[in-house]
Parts: sequence; C-alpha cells; structure tokens
Amino acid sequence: MPVIRFLREGRDVECFPGENLREVALRVGIELYGLKGKLGNCGGCGQCITCFVDVQGAQADALSPLTAVESQKLKRRPASWRLACQSLVQRSVVVLTRPQSGLPNGEEAWTTALRDPLPPGPLAWPEEEEAVEEAPEAGAPPSTATTDEGPSAGEGRE
Repeated sequence: MPVIRFLREGRDVECFPGENLREVALRVGIELYGLKGKLGNCGGCGQCITCFVDVQGAQADALSPLTAVESQKLKRRPASWRLACQSLVQRSVVVLTRPQSGLPNGEEAWTTALRDPLPPGPLAWPEEEEAVEEAPEAGAPPSTATTDEGPSAGEGRE
C-alpha cells in the first residue's frame, strides 16, 4: 500500500492506491485545517482552498494530476501545493499539512523526511475473492426446509 508521510504530525499512514488524500487524513485524525478552515471548509468540494498541502520531492505520478479546480484555485500559490480534497494518492508521498503556518526547521525536516525511503506500494486495489456457493453433491437428497407455518399439507393431520 502507498504510505503518506505526514511531516508536521510525524506519522506514516497507509492507504489504498487512488484514495483521496483529504479523506485519508481525516480518517486517521490528521488535522488539515487551520482556524479559518475549521470554521468554513467546503467539505471536500475544492471550493474553499483551506485543505492545501505541500508535496515536495514526490514522483510525478505520486498524486493524481492537477484538476481544473486546483489549477484555478492555486494560481498564486507555490507549485508544490495541492488541494488535499482534489488529490488521489497513487504512490507513497511526503505531505506537509497547513504549509501556510510554516514549519520549525522546515528545510531540515523536509530533508530528513525525504531521505528516509517510503515503500512504493502496489499500483492497484487488492482483488476481492468472490464467495463461491457450493453446489449440492450429485445424488444427495434435496434439502428439506422447514417453516414456521407448521407441518406441510398432508402431514400430522388427524
């Protein structure tokens, strides 16, 4: 599985390929929003731009390509910033939440986080095994089902 290394929080979180970055973060209790975002986020529609994250040193295909919404909303932001609600995780990646807040020892923290290798993870969701119903064996008597209605016609009548 791809791993998301949340730099500010110091946590590595596994996810399935193609999972939404915002949903993964919220599922594991990672705080994406500052005060303004907590009070007025759009719930993942890409309209409020309060869930932006910084993604540096990632492979080009680690996240899904920029959406039209991101291109419009992040025009005046650094090129490494993404909207978590619009980003699908394809491969392992290092993410800084709330990059507008800065990070103490930021350059050193990025260097350390990028130096420690992340597992690449699979490129697809695991295949689910289908439940196979067992067919009755040849020559086996048909199953007799009982109901709560009592004996069937012709049985137990006096």
